[in-house]
Amino acid sequence: MGAKIQASGRGTPRKRRLRRALLSVLVGGPVLLIGLFVAANRIPWVGPLLADTARALLGTEAVAKLEDASYAAQDRWNRFWRKDEKPRAHWSVPEPAPSASAAGAATAKADDAPALPPFRPRDVGPALKSWSAPGDGLWVPLADARHPEDSPRLYKTLLHPDRNRSWAEVFVVAVDLRRTDLEMMPGTREPKGETPESTKLERPGRIPASAEPRLLAAFNGGWKTEHGHYGMGVGGITLIPPRKTSCTVARTRDGRVRIASWDALADSKDDLAWWRQTPRCMYENGTMHALLNQQETAAWGATVDGDTIIRRSAIGIDAAGETLFVSITNHTTARALADAMHFAGASTVAQLDVNWSFPKFVVYEPNAEGVLEATPLAEGFEFDKGEYLRRASVRDFFFITRKPDGEAAKPTPKSPEVVGSAGVPANEPAPTPSPG
Repeated sequence: MGAKIQASGRGTPRKRRLRRALLSVLVGGPVLLIGLFVAANRIPWVGPLLADTARALLGTEAVAKLEDASYAAQDRWNRFWRKDEKPRAHWSVPEPAPSASAAGAATAKADDAPALPPFRPRDVGPALKSWSAPGDGLWVPLADARHPEDSPRLYKTLLHPDRNRSWAEVFVVAVDLRRTDLEMMPGTREPKGETPESTKLERPGRIPASAEPRLLAAFNGGWKTEHGHYGMGVGGITLIPPRKTSCTVARTRDGRVRIASWDALADSKDDLAWWRQTPRCMYENGTMHALLNQQETAAWGATVDGDTIIRRSAIGIDAAGETLFVSITNHTTARALADAMHFAGASTVAQLDVNWSFPKFVVYEPNAEGVLEATPLAEGFEFDKGEYLRRASVRDFFFITRKPDGEAAKPTPKSPEVVGSAGVPANEPAPTPSPG
């Protein structure tokens, strides 16, 4: 009997090693996954690297399912852990400024032609009156630190559009297109060109030095080429052919900004200084796209569903073509983003990039040495002080500059008020349904 026990004892080391290995996998596996998830949501380059590597090994569809499952799990946790949170403000709201007409009259010179009135968007108030933070829907000026005497060309506001998620936030910036120019810059690698002529385009991925004296702000662009093959053209060079149904952000050669489905712009292609495509317009001329009423559509998520709770960004324009709207969000569906942008004043809305590390909006201010540095619109969004300026961007982006002194955009003829699909005026969109 003793011999058998001894023999059995000599055979256990291998089993012990197997047990230890199995235990390491059971314990270390989840820890590793959690660590990777945290890293992907804290270190900008980790998420894209993991996603691209996984797509190469597992395929796009498999990774899309993993991403959806990951975001769904995160949302379930947030709805459990943060369920009692109230919507919170991210900045203080000053006293209302004088009306644009009164201020304009005060600053106009007697011997000059009538001056453009100072810019100030109309306050819209909370997206959900019973579910908001102090200051929701009130516009706060983003002053130009190098021209503090000038009336602001940019304003910001915050909206909480989801009654079930107090942490769902839509930060919106309104831009005076009468006094600013919108520029677009391809990244050093994305979107990847798909035409022979695309190789002729220089791609520094930085804001040119000549624009620095007038630079105000910058924000992220669209998706990588592989995520939808959405078109782009710059200076007469087509990098990626246009898609007929895609929403398109464009600037004409005389400086006007247009956002519309490609079909509405195709005939004027030769008159466009640049154009960049996104998925279908979320809203167009005040009407919401029908697909936003459907659940589990990937029309605004590429590899994730439009109903996925993620960080998103968007660009829009008012019916007059005089005010640009840009947003970055936390924990929103495509529908929540679209409705919040429309509520803020955008008649046409196009979604830009999504996921944790890509959406960003920065303004530029000189530091103590007079060197321009980027400052984020809100805390929690990834940025670098040299973002888009001294740090080249792999992906495309937009930037905003002051118009040269003495220049002002020609006003775009105003279109009549459009009634949206829900039967409400363009500046009063239907409430966002509770996702999930």
